[in-house]
Amino acid sequence: MPTSDGPTRYPVFVAPPNGNHQRSPGYVPGRVAPVRSPPPAKAPPPPPIKPHGPPPQRQTAFNLSEGTQQRSRAQSLQQRKNTLICCGVSLGTFLLSLILIFSLSKRNVLDENCPDHDSSLSSWNPGHQPDKAVVVRKGHLFRLEASATFRSLTIQSGGRVVIADNADGSKNITVRTGHILIEDGGALHIGAPKCRYRSHVSIILVGRSDNKAVPEVPSLGRKFIGVMGGGTLELHGTERVSWTLLTRSIPATGLPTGGHVFEKNFSRGINLRVVDQDTADVLVSERYDTHDSRNDSRRLTQLLRSLPTGRIVTLAVGDSAAKSLLDETKKTIEEKLGSSYVYDLKYRQAWALVSVVGGGNASCTEDVREHENHDTGGRALATRNFTTVNGVGFSVTAYSEWKSGKPQYNHTGEIIDGVDMRAEVALLSRNILIVGEMENSCYGNNMCQFYNHDTYGGHIKIFGNFSSVHLSHVELKNMGQQAEKGRYPLNFHMCSDVDQKGGYWEPTYVDGLSIHHSFSRCLTIHATNGLLVKNTVGYDTLGHCFFLEDGIEQRNTFYHNLGLLTRPGTLLPTDRNETLCTSIKDKVYKGYTPSPSTECKAVSTFWITNPNNNLISNAAAGSQDAGIWFVFHSSSTGDSHGLVPETKAELTPLGIFYNNRVHSNFKAGLFIDKGVKTTTATATDPREYLCLDNSARFRPHQNADPTRPRVAAVIDTLISFKNNDLGAWIRGGDIIIQNSGFADNGVGLSFASEGSYPKDEGSSQEVTQSLFVGESRNRGTNGGQNKYWGLGGVDGKMRTLPRNRTFPIRGFQIYDGPVRLTQSTFRGFVPTPERYTSAVGFSLKNTWQLTPRNNLSQLAFHNTVGLQAFFGRPGQWFEENDLDGDKNSIFHDVDGSVTGYTDTYVGRADNYLIQHPGCVSRPQWNGVICSGRYSQVYIQTQGAPSLTLSINRDEYPNTPLVLRGINSQGALSQQYQPILMMSKSYTLHWSGPAPREVVLSLINFDKDDWVLVGLCYPSDTAFQIMADINDRQSNTFDDLTDYGTVSSLADLEKRQTERKYFFDKTVGLLWLYLQARHSRDGHSYCSVRGCERVKVIATTSSKQMCNCTEKAYPKYSQTPSAVVPMPTLNTHPCKNCGAKQAVFSSEPWTSYLQTQIKSLTVQEQQRGDNSSFITVNEVTMPFSQPGYFIVSVDACSGKVTKETFFAKMDTKMEQFLKTGIPKRSIVLMATRGQPVGMVTLAPHLVSLGLAKAADLHSKGMFHHLHGFSGGSSPPPWVFLQSSQRDEFLRQQERYLPLALETYGCSPPAAQTRKDLELLKTATGLQ
Repeated sequence: MPTSDGPTRYPVFVAPPNGNHQRSPGYVPGRVAPVRSPPPAKAPPPPPIKPHGPPPQRQTAFNLSEGTQQRSRAQSLQQRKNTLICCGVSLGTFLLSLILIFSLSKRNVLDENCPDHDSSLSSWNPGHQPDKAVVVRKGHLFRLEASATFRSLTIQSGGRVVIADNADGSKNITVRTGHILIEDGGALHIGAPKCRYRSHVSIILVGRSDNKAVPEVPSLGRKFIGVMGGGTLELHGTERVSWTLLTRSIPATGLPTGGHVFEKNFSRGINLRVVDQDTADVLVSERYDTHDSRNDSRRLTQLLRSLPTGRIVTLAVGDSAAKSLLDETKKTIEEKLGSSYVYDLKYRQAWALVSVVGGGNASCTEDVREHENHDTGGRALATRNFTTVNGVGFSVTAYSEWKSGKPQYNHTGEIIDGVDMRAEVALLSRNILIVGEMENSCYGNNMCQFYNHDTYGGHIKIFGNFSSVHLSHVELKNMGQQAEKGRYPLNFHMCSDVDQKGGYWEPTYVDGLSIHHSFSRCLTIHATNGLLVKNTVGYDTLGHCFFLEDGIEQRNTFYHNLGLLTRPGTLLPTDRNETLCTSIKDKVYKGYTPSPSTECKAVSTFWITNPNNNLISNAAAGSQDAGIWFVFHSSSTGDSHGLVPETKAELTPLGIFYNNRVHSNFKAGLFIDKGVKTTTATATDPREYLCLDNSARFRPHQNADPTRPRVAAVIDTLISFKNNDLGAWIRGGDIIIQNSGFADNGVGLSFASEGSYPKDEGSSQEVTQSLFVGESRNRGTNGGQNKYWGLGGVDGKMRTLPRNRTFPIRGFQIYDGPVRLTQSTFRGFVPTPERYTSAVGFSLKNTWQLTPRNNLSQLAFHNTVGLQAFFGRPGQWFEENDLDGDKNSIFHDVDGSVTGYTDTYVGRADNYLIQHPGCVSRPQWNGVICSGRYSQVYIQTQGAPSLTLSINRDEYPNTPLVLRGINSQGALSQQYQPILMMSKSYTLHWSGPAPREVVLSLINFDKDDWVLVGLCYPSDTAFQIMADINDRQSNTFDDLTDYGTVSSLADLEKRQTERKYFFDKTVGLLWLYLQARHSRDGHSYCSVRGCERVKVIATTSSKQMCNCTEKAYPKYSQTPSAVVPMPTLNTHPCKNCGAKQAVFSSEPWTSYLQTQIKSLTVQEQQRGDNSSFITVNEVTMPFSQPGYFIVSVDACSGKVTKETFFAKMDTKMEQFLKTGIPKRSIVLMATRGQPVGMVTLAPHLVSLGLAKAADLHSKGMFHHLHGFSGGSSPPPWVFLQSSQRDEFLRQQERYLPLALETYGCSPPAAQTRKDLELLKTATGLQ
């Protein structure tokens, strides 16, 4: 479009500098080739140029003289005409300048980046037409200027709707409609990435599911925004921080945002609370029945007179308080609290007071109301605002009715015990709002049998081959339709590749969305690849929140998203809780009732159905089941069924998994296991389609090809805490967890192998550079969904508990293996009289096999670990502790960092198959430490149901190990997997007739390892014995060799390497050697050639029980001995043990200073404690004299700059506090004894970041100070903890961020954030 049509025509559009403003109506930057490009709008024709002078008169004759005169007149006229033209041009330029100046003054500068600035748009004010289906057709390029209502809005090819904005963001536009349909070539714009929408716009999707007057749109239904192939949807709200982490803790009272609003208490009399003015702690909570008891009135008087000046006091009447309220009490209340109403208090009069002791009437707020009755009585209310010494604002409110209070939970805002437990804070509001209009209650077929609220919200659905879709900083509220499949708040439906691989210049993304109070999921990615989802909040939804649907979705990236409060839904079995699971049976085979624990109960905040997706810096909290769940589809499901015959998800390498946090979930923080059923219900398998299935095993290989090398799945920087059952449960291999922190979980981390031999060929699972905290200083809050509350932790105080008070908390749980745990730290595992709490433990009631290749090394145990390992005892949770896995529990202490004995094995104390006389007992662990070589024999039987196996080691014949087998009793086949000490002899006995067939496989045998076994059979038994090697991949058998006989055991021992056996008919023992002839590779269970086996087929007519113990011993008894001598106890500290890093943070690019302060009171010294110190990064600085100890640390480098001691607060210390502390210093202060000058000290602490001078006069001492010197505004971590005279102080540990620009530190020259680098790798964007 030209800017001018001639010298006299003003420009119709001001072109931006260096910009091409001639764009098609459907233009959106992004895709390489839009599906359809509308023709450019044509410029209107220029208007005719009108002459500025009068038209010349027409002459009828012509001669020379007249011609000369005419030329003269013409010249004169031309001069005047030129003058007029110049004046016109000048006037036009002047007016244009005025217009531009006026536009600039109004800030309405035209910007090519702003879609509503396009001059081709026409203003559109359609008004409110609720019954009209509005269609925007080709060539309709509308700028919607005001609120509007339609029955529906359809934008067809070549049509465009742009929502108007203005510079000051003062527009407020609301669109009410049943749906918005964007067809091929149509476009809807609100803002743009480089011109964000500033005003407020709401799109309200209206309609009921039972409104038959409005027909459903195929594939979309009702109440939606739909983007068809070729459509464009660009929504870009004002950019704001989507969510972040708290920088300071908020107690359950909600002090920074609300304060103390004490709970309702109708108890008669005066209800009193005393609050510490420095810390906001409630010190006294008491009731005095001054209506009936004069003695209570005297007690109240005595308490008030004992309170020091400055204390906050609240009084509120319950029912009545006047009858026995003594004058001396009234006088005390008047004098101490400044009350003006207490003398006039009447029967059943409501009275509330908040005051400061000694503050007089000016500090007193009180209210009196006349009582009417118990239900509608007058309510007196009094409230005042205060500030703690640490700068936290809080209010104290008293109701005469004691209304219930504010937040339910403590919200942590700091690193605790080395784990980042800071609570997430999300901003839910956005200036672009898409909301479903809801009914007041549930109706129709909207799952009202399960929900009492309306669940028929709006939804957004994006179809494949769209032209351009980008959504940023948009709020989606009341979206999703619980009863309808595919109706989610935001659904990318079968869009295939939506990044550059799919031909999009600007890859498709979702950024900064707030999706809350949803009725079916948050965001669904369905058969769509390459989508970027970042900075998005999903809060309070039904069913899986961030949801991958069919198992074929790959290369999608979730970056810095937050999911909170994921509740059960109804759509899929995996969405359902126990009630929903057993109630919804329309898709199971008739008469079948689902099993909730194995088919349902998997609702998760992130439901990831294919491992080839990227999760970076996300947070998942408060899910009914799991925070992040990786599940494996064996084939494509749902609408994608048949598109990909085999997903190979189990074999697919894991995408990027870095810096994710999971907490406060009921089942698990992270769960990697299980598949889904991919067939419909039948009589053979009556379970519902897509219910949980236990068949999947994650075993990633290159190119998802099992014949190619394994690819380790790396879980890097996982933060997992406060999960009720498991911090993480991970099945499969090879898997590595590194740089991760686990705290306050029922079980911190548990691995499970791919399966059992022969299906599982053996893989590795490794944990390195990680931290495990059993019970941290974050004690939680009693209430809400925290069902269990009891004593625990290092301090032995009340706290939230997983399961119940007796549940055995474990940091690292060994289930089967092989696992390798190395270079990790444990802290805070303290057993109680009710509960076994151990750093290392085993799966409870375990029927499964364990391997002696569970290797532990370079571990560090903090002095707060009371139980390094525990093997269980009969009782609650352990039951009889006698299942096969329980009895075979074992691990290898490679370097002695667990036991003190290098290269030893730790097993259960009553398992004599692994012991020798030099073993060291650990009764507290119920364990024993032994040297030796250990492997497993996998024993399979056929043809004899319900057999138990009794194994005797010839050196300990009176203490057999009895195994019941893994399979259910009554099964015709059974399997056992005992752990045996190598180079020893054993006898095997049965609880019934001997099995017809026994296969003995050598598991984890290294070359030349051997055991001698004698199997019990009837004396008339004939044998066929054969050795072979089983190739697991091809399931073929090689090196088939028959065994021959020898005449005695002595002869057999001489011919150990030959394939021979000896049958002692007098005893009934078949003796043969099990010896490995080939080497083993890596973590494989079997040799490089395959699994070496011996197969015994027995033929006998006897049905007698085959237990040969009485005949076998003492004939075959041996003297106990050690094959490998027991090492001596290590006396040197463990080198390089434990995790290198002390802090496991969700902001790993931030460095932290580890500090510990231990002050000491006189009372503690009298009880024998003599330690007082300050520790910085594990360097301890003790002090032994009474007084003040101050350590200054450079806040940029973390280096200690000064250590200073003062015996008392004098002029020298005062001068030091004023000038002696370097700027940009973290200041740590501790005290010992009863230091002199506390009151004088208090005002000087304000310069170190306190909000006000603390009241140290009435306190025995202050415990410790974390202060800061040199900043204009103190950091949020500044903290003073004071104590009462009779309190006992404990060591306080805090982690303070270093090198922040807010301290005045220079930013590092080139700081590379790993999360941003990984985001570039994941998306291919630079």
